[in-house]
Amino acid sequence: MKHENLRVAAIDLGTNSFHMIIVEESPQKGIVEIDRVKDMICIGRGSISTKMLDEEAMQSGIAALKNFLVLASHHGVASENVIAFATSAIREAKNSGDFIRRVKEETGLKIKIISGKEEAEFIYYGVRNAVKIGNSSDLLFDIGGGSVEFVLVNQKGLQLLESRKIGVARMCERFVASEPIASHDIKMLEQYFTAEMVTAVEKASQLKVTRAIASSGTAQNIARMIQSMKGSQSETSLNNSTFTRTEFQALYQAILPLGAAERKKITGLDEKRVDLIVPGLILVDMIFRLFNLTEIVISDSALREGMVLHYLKHRLQSGTKRSSDDDLDIRRESVYELAFRCGWTRNHAEHVARLSLQLFDKLALLHHLDESYRELLEYASLLHNIGAFIAISSHHKHSQYIILNGELRGFSPLETEIIAHVARYHRKSPPTERHAAYSMLPSASKRAVDLLSGILRLANGLERGHRQNVQKINVQVTANTIILHLKTRFEPDIEIWAADLLKPWLEKLLNKSIILEAL
Repeated sequence: MKHENLRVAAIDLGTNSFHMIIVEESPQKGIVEIDRVKDMICIGRGSISTKMLDEEAMQSGIAALKNFLVLASHHGVASENVIAFATSAIREAKNSGDFIRRVKEETGLKIKIISGKEEAEFIYYGVRNAVKIGNSSDLLFDIGGGSVEFVLVNQKGLQLLESRKIGVARMCERFVASEPIASHDIKMLEQYFTAEMVTAVEKASQLKVTRAIASSGTAQNIARMIQSMKGSQSETSLNNSTFTRTEFQALYQAILPLGAAERKKITGLDEKRVDLIVPGLILVDMIFRLFNLTEIVISDSALREGMVLHYLKHRLQSGTKRSSDDDLDIRRESVYELAFRCGWTRNHAEHVARLSLQLFDKLALLHHLDESYRELLEYASLLHNIGAFIAISSHHKHSQYIILNGELRGFSPLETEIIAHVARYHRKSPPTERHAAYSMLPSASKRAVDLLSGILRLANGLERGHRQNVQKINVQVTANTIILHLKTRFEPDIEIWAADLLKPWLEKLLNKSIILEAL
């Protein structure tokens, strides 16, 4: 049973900020983000010690939710498809019931308070849809205002779901008494964090955790500041980007001695996180130390996205591809979703991908690229023509732009760059140092782009007629030549003609002549 496109709004009522994400789910395009909005309400202001929500903060929160609902309505979200979850500050407040009642009376919105463990589980759903969970054990952590969620996961599934009351607003209110923070307060925070993370640290040690994935505004602010220190001012998504322990330490040493006025001048730091970043930095430092990590990966999906995925899974179980999480491949799924959004010619693209992979495998002893590049070649092949969505003229350049800006999930920034460059060079001029973006790639990535684009050019030529004529390629290698024996359905005159035009770049790279023959 098929379902129509569905629009959903998910609202996360956090301790520091209220967020809303609006998405549309469709069978082929998957989940497409329509809009997102954030308002730093600081509903937890003062409530961490008093256990009472501040009246002014409640009024601001209700006003923000009214605006959120108007926006959702304008985007065509039905009221029954607006979901709202409240976390730490509201969860713990004695007058949370009063706030939830007032929201219902004034806006019609029904808020569900979720437990810390539920929050951790939703965060896991969100993160795993943005960052590919590895083959080894991973630590996921989300730094909120009131709590921090820890998730441990490996190939067998979830191993730990834990929520600890060590959020940055809570820690700031409790331990930060001076500007800049005093060394005594730093030590107190370090000791407190250590005590609260004991269970997660011990379990992570047993599982031999090798990587951490961080979500939340605090983690993204840290990543942005590190980028700024390295001279990058990129406004692109941080998803799947990383920062090392060494890079973090440089930021930590630079920021911690500063007062609030000086921190406000730091590029990449949200103005409303000027105070909260201090306990945030100390927490991340302790996570690096206690979990013995060398780098942290950033996820730009967390609670809100997890809420949406959980909602859609349960609402659309009948006939939806998302009814099972067991075979989730976010990289492939993301590539296909982007391709469908661009109105791709699926049969052609998939056939070019099949031919590219045959060539990659048969030429392995000549190109010496490892298996990870095979996957990137397949995705570049699937997406090589999506630029035609903008215009046929220069569509290879348009394909590159769309891939770079299409927010593919599960790929590191460098992997996305390689896919985009390989698609860029599937026709017209081959890679050259005169092209600024190519010239900035690491040398190993340039070599990969050279070889993969050479393979894709040849495969694209062999599918020139868009008729899936070439079914199989057998390869014979001699001292000076590569002979491609083509098994075809029809006479392959047009395919051989096109491939002959596109083969020179690969011939140059492999230092052999390529001869094409029909079987």
